[in-house]
Amino acid sequence: MMLLARSGLLFLSVCLLTLPCFAQAPGAAAPPAAKPVEPELAPTFADVAYGPQMRNVLDFWQAKGDGPRPLLVMIHGGGWVAGQKDRKAVAIQPWLDKGISVAGINYRLTGTDPLPAPVHDAARTVQFLKSKASEWNIRKDRIALTGGSAGACSSMWILLHDDLADPNATDPVLRESTRVSGAAVGAGQTSIDPKVIEGWLGPNVLKHRMIWMAVGEPTMDAALANYDKHHATYVEFSPVNHVTSDDPPLLMTYAADMTLPSKDAGHGIHHGMYGVKLKEKSDACGHECHLLIPGYSKSDKYTSSTEFLTGILLAP
Repeated sequence: MMLLARSGLLFLSVCLLTLPCFAQAPGAAAPPAAKPVEPELAPTFADVAYGPQMRNVLDFWQAKGDGPRPLLVMIHGGGWVAGQKDRKAVAIQPWLDKGISVAGINYRLTGTDPLPAPVHDAARTVQFLKSKASEWNIRKDRIALTGGSAGACSSMWILLHDDLADPNATDPVLRESTRVSGAAVGAGQTSIDPKVIEGWLGPNVLKHRMIWMAVGEPTMDAALANYDKHHATYVEFSPVNHVTSDDPPLLMTYAADMTLPSKDAGHGIHHGMYGVKLKEKSDACGHECHLLIPGYSKSDKYTSSTEFLTGILLAP
């Protein structure tokens, strides 16, 4: 009998220990709430190869609607050294609800493939998507780009650069135009030239690895020591050097902190001065450019990237 009683008490103790604890000591802090997981939205076509490299893949979400649909191409950020194409419903569903198809892309990263790889990959996605226009119901004359940080830099480069189409290419994708209808970007680098951006932002911006990894160097000191070797690349992949009056419209957004010199690497690499410098050049040559920085710069025409992109993509 004593053995049975002890067994029963042991069983009860184990049960109590394994039950969830609904009470807590007076004054004790509540356990942190679990962070909600954003649901993903399955693409119409997933991980479609647009080129020969492992990271040359994209996802495509096809919008419903009468006739060919406009398309928004999302280019992820991450300094060209990290990042993945987005499948979050919160980022994609609102565009589908407007009748706008969406593509999210991966591209080669500079840890293994320095410039021009990540930017030329992004440009090729535009050509590839145009080559799929009939099959995927895409309106080729209504394609816009968006992205943040390095994705913004790539978007602006494609938007402002001369057309990369090669009518004599054996690859039919490369015969397609890289010209798009517009771009709305956030916290983008309009120059990656270290000797230019240090003058704009101060020395802290050169602490960001994007600048030296872009040209395949292990440190900023190495990039500066070999600056003459990399100068042409830095010039070529700085969007500010390609602005002309006939470029499609651009909208840039940045955070409000315009403190100079920049406070640290992260502040410097995303600083609003990048936008100020590009808009100065755009205004001088007659290119349509909108700059949104809270408390510093606003547009007479648009209040947000969404408003800008909707107007561009749903225009008749």
